[in-house]
Amino acid sequence: MAPHRDPRWDRPLLSTAGKRRDPNETAEFQKIVGSLIELVDQLAKAAESEKMKAIGARNLLKSIAKQREAQEQQLQALIAEKKMQLERYRIEYETLCKIEADQNEFIDQFIFQK
Repeated sequence: MAPHRDPRWDRPLLSTAGKRRDPNETAEFQKIVGSLIELVDQLAKAAESEKMKAIGARNLLKSIAKQREAQEQQLQALIAEKKMQLERYRIEYETLCKIEADQNEFIDQFIFQK
């Protein structure tokens, strides 16, 4: 990218004593300023690139966080479902234990009656 040239640079510069400056000195100054402008442009592009990378990384982290939150909710729902299933199995087990005890009592009574 060519440096922007200000038309004022094409005029000879006057020193503080009112003397004309050397054209080579002016050309060198313009060259330095052009290089600085080019460098600033490159740094601005690099900063913009890093900014875009940072935005992308932040968005990725937000996405991962949302995925984890959704996964956590699914796991919480699964835990609640398994707890309900465990409670049903516990009740069923207690009922079967009571039935077994009743049947054992009946068998014992039947055996002793003979």
